[in-house]
Amino acid sequence: MSNTFLYIVTVLIWGSTWLAIEFQLGTVEPEVSIAYRYLLATVVLFIWCKIKRLSLVFKVKDHIYFIFLGLLLFCLNYILAYRAQIYLTSALAAIAFSTMLWMNIVLSRLIFGTRATGRVLFGAALGIVGVVVLFAPQISAISLSDSVFFGSLLALAGALTASFGNMVSQAAQKRSLPVVETNTWSMFYGAVLTGIIALASGHEFNFDGTFTYIASLTYLAVFGSVVAFGAYLTLLGRIGAHKAGYATVMFPVVALILSLAFEGLQLDLTIIVGATLVLLGNALVLKKDA
Repeated sequence: MSNTFLYIVTVLIWGSTWLAIEFQLGTVEPEVSIAYRYLLATVVLFIWCKIKRLSLVFKVKDHIYFIFLGLLLFCLNYILAYRAQIYLTSALAAIAFSTMLWMNIVLSRLIFGTRATGRVLFGAALGIVGVVVLFAPQISAISLSDSVFFGSLLALAGALTASFGNMVSQAAQKRSLPVVETNTWSMFYGAVLTGIIALASGHEFNFDGTFTYIASLTYLAVFGSVVAFGAYLTLLGRIGAHKAGYATVMFPVVALILSLAFEGLQLDLTIIVGATLVLLGNALVLKKDA
């Protein structure tokens, strides 16, 4: 599959998962919902590996990568992100998470020595500015209360955790560990670790039997986890975290398009200018180096 296809799949699916997550918050504690999500994703991946006859036998040292990837990308990252959305609007959460692009650029430089070109840095800056412009009306209406400040810290911590997870994935792929099989074990460990955290926190493993909860859980597990992470981490291995991370800047644009289509959001100048800046930044970041 081409890089363009992988990028589009990642952006479209993850851009819509913000809506699905809203249906997960309420009756079931976030940590429990995340454990359910990745347990279901693991079952799907194990079945897929069985059908495709992909070997899931790896060395102990490979499982160390899987455990760290599960902890960072499929456990702590989502616990922090889900918890942040309790205190923040989706607008602020999206802006905070989009900073992962810059975190990826810095960590890639420090860990792998990857140099981002001036074009990539300028495109990244345009993208972040575009996201802020998109949500400027909502941001101006929010007071910086203790809860908002706390939620922002959680969201930024989630973005940083995810960025470190990106580095682990890139390192694993440099060891020629296959993406699908790596995700299978990593999501398994992520589900187990999140379940342990939920138990340690005293959360009840209850279940919401409503259609909206089950449907959103299924969508998040199959598409938001199995498909989107498969596409994103494959892309990350090909073009590097400093470029693949731009997908996080595109998520809010997809969310706005969905809001325009289904929630009656009115198109205005801030949306047009913000979306234009994000798309221009996208073109600069993803343009092939000469």
